[in-house]
Amino acid sequence: MTLNICLHGAESTGKSTLAPVIADYLGAVIVEEYGRIYCERHGTELSLDDLRAIFDGHVAATKAARAEGAKVILSDTDPLMTQAWAVMLFGVRLPEIDAWGDVADFYLVPALDLPWQDDGTRMFGTSQARARFMDVATMELERRGLPWAWVHGQGAARAESAKAALCHAGFGPTQ
Repeated sequence: MTLNICLHGAESTGKSTLAPVIADYLGAVIVEEYGRIYCERHGTELSLDDLRAIFDGHVAATKAARAEGAKVILSDTDPLMTQAWAVMLFGVRLPEIDAWGDVADFYLVPALDLPWQDDGTRMFGTSQARARFMDVATMELERRGLPWAWVHGQGAARAESAKAALCHAGFGPTQ
């Protein structure tokens, strides 16, 4: 059985920066943020079909990590964030994501306490849009009753917050 911890939440909250730190802490293999990879290759003018392709990419990357024998996976987002994008961009839910059941064991959600930075793939930079996106993202976890915790702080404090949340939930490095 592979343990899967997922970084989840609105864009520009430090998920990708936190990923290698938490992966090292847990001895995990990182499953990269497929949505970012996709948008860097194809642009950010997304359709629902693009979101379906991103969903498929997430699923395939996670399966590949498991097939390689990873004991612990650190997912830099997963299909639940793709669903949040569907809601934000199109006001709809993708049924295939609602039917998807290979959710992570625990979700770390970095708070909106870092400034938004435009990197060419981000779309929701106003404080109102960021707050709405975070609400949509956390509601994806809540509607499924999934375990999750906030991560706060900047720099090393943010990493320590994530580590403390993992330990509190029983997912420390000795797991």
